[in-house]
Amino acid sequence: MANIKKDIADNFGNRLRTRVNGILIQNDKLLMIKHRMGENVSFWNVPGGGMIYGQDARENLRREFLEETGLEIEVGSYLFVHELLAPPLHAIELFFEVQLMGGRLVLGKDPELRDEQQLIEEIRFLDLDEIKNIPYFEKHAVFRGINSLNDVRIWKGYFNFENNSIK
Repeated sequence: MANIKKDIADNFGNRLRTRVNGILIQNDKLLMIKHRMGENVSFWNVPGGGMIYGQDARENLRREFLEETGLEIEVGSYLFVHELLAPPLHAIELFFEVQLMGGRLVLGKDPELRDEQQLIEEIRFLDLDEIKNIPYFEKHAVFRGINSLNDVRIWKGYFNFENNSIK
């Protein structure tokens, strides 16, 4: 079995990354992706990923959505930024609201990783109760205390939930 933590550190760690993330809400459900993070460890987040030099944030987010979900999107309003600092990972994450334009929902791939290293396990639309029922540390920090799917549309500013390294 592959060493997932080493693969994550080797591919994404020990450097500052800029990431883009898309909030797609349809029929009172949020599109989320379940990532394999280790032996019996999962992590749910919205589609998104690292930016490629020379592409703006909206281009990067459209590319990431297509790679991970098979969906074509229009990038809407910028919502907020979250800073993740959990060594070896450090990321500035830009969150945008997105709208579905086309495509078909499929389980995608992360092109930075070989087939045996793929982390994406599941993708689906989750309602608020399903998000709340995901174990606390198995979902992105911005979704841990969510009380309404509308919360993410009204948050503005900078968030650094539980980043003890920078407090």
